[in-house]
Amino acid sequence: MNRSSYLDSDDGVNQSIYNNPKAMFRMLGAGQPGGLPMPEITTAGEVRREAKSYSTKIFDSFHLLGSILDRHEETIQKRWTKKTRNQRLNILLKAWPDMAISHRPDFAAFRRESEVQRDRGSKCRDAYLFPYINAEDLSKPKTLPLFLHARSRHQPCEFSFSDLGACRFGKISKAIVPKFLNGHVMLFRGRTTADTYGQLLNWDDHPDAFDWMNERIGTLPGEGLLILEIQHRVLDFLVRCCKTILHDLDSERLASDNYPLQLNFEPLSENDIEGFSSLSIMAIEAPYRAPSSLNWRRLESLLAAKKTATEDHIWSLREDPSYFVDCVLEYKEHRQELLKDSHGQPHPVFEYRQDNVFWGRVLGNIITSAYLSLEIWSELQSQAARLIELEQKHRLNIRQDASLPDEYLDAILRFEHYLNQAAKGPLGLLKHSVVASPAFRPFFERTPPPDIHTPKIHVRQKGTFKVDKPVQNLKWLLRILWEDDNELFLVGMTDTVDELQRLLESEPKANEFISAFLAGVVGDLSIICECLRQVNTYQPWAANFENAVLDRKGDITKQFAERMASAGAMMSALKAIDGISRYGNPEDGKFRYPIDKRRTKENVEQLLSAERNLDVFWDKVDPITSRSRGFKELAVGKLLGQERILRRTTQWIEPAKQEGPAFEQIDELCKPLSELYYNIEKRTGHKQERCETPKQKQKVKTRGTSTVDATTAASEPTVVQDTINTLPTFALDSRALKVFHTLFYTPSLTATPGEVSWTDFIHALTSTGFSSEKLYGSVWQFSPTKLDIQRSIQFHEPHPSSKVPYRTVRRFGRRLNRAYGWDGRMFVLAEKK
Repeated sequence: MNRSSYLDSDDGVNQSIYNNPKAMFRMLGAGQPGGLPMPEITTAGEVRREAKSYSTKIFDSFHLLGSILDRHEETIQKRWTKKTRNQRLNILLKAWPDMAISHRPDFAAFRRESEVQRDRGSKCRDAYLFPYINAEDLSKPKTLPLFLHARSRHQPCEFSFSDLGACRFGKISKAIVPKFLNGHVMLFRGRTTADTYGQLLNWDDHPDAFDWMNERIGTLPGEGLLILEIQHRVLDFLVRCCKTILHDLDSERLASDNYPLQLNFEPLSENDIEGFSSLSIMAIEAPYRAPSSLNWRRLESLLAAKKTATEDHIWSLREDPSYFVDCVLEYKEHRQELLKDSHGQPHPVFEYRQDNVFWGRVLGNIITSAYLSLEIWSELQSQAARLIELEQKHRLNIRQDASLPDEYLDAILRFEHYLNQAAKGPLGLLKHSVVASPAFRPFFERTPPPDIHTPKIHVRQKGTFKVDKPVQNLKWLLRILWEDDNELFLVGMTDTVDELQRLLESEPKANEFISAFLAGVVGDLSIICECLRQVNTYQPWAANFENAVLDRKGDITKQFAERMASAGAMMSALKAIDGISRYGNPEDGKFRYPIDKRRTKENVEQLLSAERNLDVFWDKVDPITSRSRGFKELAVGKLLGQERILRRTTQWIEPAKQEGPAFEQIDELCKPLSELYYNIEKRTGHKQERCETPKQKQKVKTRGTSTVDATTAASEPTVVQDTINTLPTFALDSRALKVFHTLFYTPSLTATPGEVSWTDFIHALTSTGFSSEKLYGSVWQFSPTKLDIQRSIQFHEPHPSSKVPYRTVRRFGRRLNRAYGWDGRMFVLAEKK
């Protein structure tokens, strides 16, 4: 909206409102119960006087802080890190009396105060205005040094929008009500002096003043005063901290030439993360660092790794009977049908087992979730790659004092919309899975459904939720996410997920209530939230994204619906899976897969049987999905259409009697991924055998496209030349080498593999040249830093145990093989120096 349209309307109604702000707010219901709060109406003169006072103090403190750090940063950093936590708390409380004790004091205040209390004026205004000023976070050894360094080395204007964003929750929850002055804009961006910082302009003073407010070059005067108040108190607090830490020096001369400049001191890096990188640590420390620039390449890498992990999940569901069963049982244990009703009776779906309705729902949920997830992650990764190209294309036109190029802005807004739509998947999964999960199930019950075929289930809590406070906080955060209503809008999804992860890491009792399945869901949601966080910190432009999307929302929504139409058709087709669910029901033991046992004739026959049964199940499923409209153009259709191969156990060969080491059974041969997609039988006229016995030991290609045609691939394992000389050889310590020997273990008649500790697995991958980053939930991302490869890879940390069982380790090895072509011959023991 431009200024003229804002002022001009029929009969001069808007002009009247423009001249009478109180009338405007009364018309909007301000001051009424449940309505907008009535702000304090101020004048331009009052705003200018207040802004001038604040800006003068801000720059006085900023320059003083910079001068102190120039001369004493090394001393401050060393003294702070050597102090005990209680000593650090005393310094903080002396500089900021009545400081909030816990992390996110605004969340705690929100739960204490009712909406009526906030409407009357919150008694916890500081908690909402300064959520990052709290003893729990600032008393850590690294936080205050980071905070001091960031605020002393970067101009106040660089923090203006992030400081305002930090109190967003307080504004939306009506705990903070900015003053109101109509027809003016306050300017911050690029202003580095007390005279210009927070300058107030009337819309009539400059032809672009109104547009500056819309483009977030400036802010509303009331919000501008909040920025100035926040920065004044923060910088004054940091100066007080410095003086207290340097208590033995003359506080009046700390910034004088009596103390030399520390020219050779290397301050604590703002990118310093000890040990491994942790997304939760980075989120906690973000308010104490300089606002970061958006890194599309990092997001693309994150999304690409998740896309690959989803492909591997689909691959493993078809290849590994033990993985298939684990997933089926995991989904089953989080179905609401397992809840007893209010009369203590089981769901009627279990009274008609011959209908396979329940297992049809479980299996359909697994397939739908996997296929739809691949579609979503593929689309997001593609859009992130496109944004890298557009940023490079328009790099000369991306300036702080100008709007973003339209093509680039459209792509960002589309990406943000897709992210919000993608979040609905994990949020919906939490809604249905948390209450049914083993730990939460005793506290909830169903209302009786009218019949077996009613898919909707209504769940309610049983009486009072009598658990420890950390678990109560966990339920509150999870409920905010799964209800996806007004509270999530108030708190914000990203902040909620941040707080959820912090709670799980700091409170073991809360962590015990999260199953491995739920940890995986939280991990998926965290990736989406990290992308949204990056987009929302793309300042100063992000502050106007909400307004910019209004004119484009219709086109973006339409495009999303068209893009996902084929996925919707596939999901509808999968409703027919009830009729074939008996082929995937694991209760009769047809998928028992003793892969972790030593090789005997009986065990090999059981392995072969489980693999045949798994192939039969997918042979029944594939025609259902492949007939859906547009399936071949979906990401999963393209994946299944590739000429890839499944690893299969070879037939038992009776070992020859001989002295010395026992003959080792060859572990696997290869089979086409799905005969449906190769259409082999139709083209050859022959029925394909499930398994064959190879005549000699062969190295089988495990990634890429086969160089033989489909007919050959169906009848024989693909044979390729030994390529070990083209792959790197890693000289590792014994700890890492032991892990890789287990990852690429060769089954034998005389030995059985063991489990691997998660810390050893991290050590092994980092020893080969990966960096490790802990995301949220159970997700870890490993990115190559010293390798001639580009793609990252994600693995899930075991939960609740820290040990990775062999069946999971085996799958990890296969994923590394598919991703990078690695095998066990590449890893050797390093020579001792």
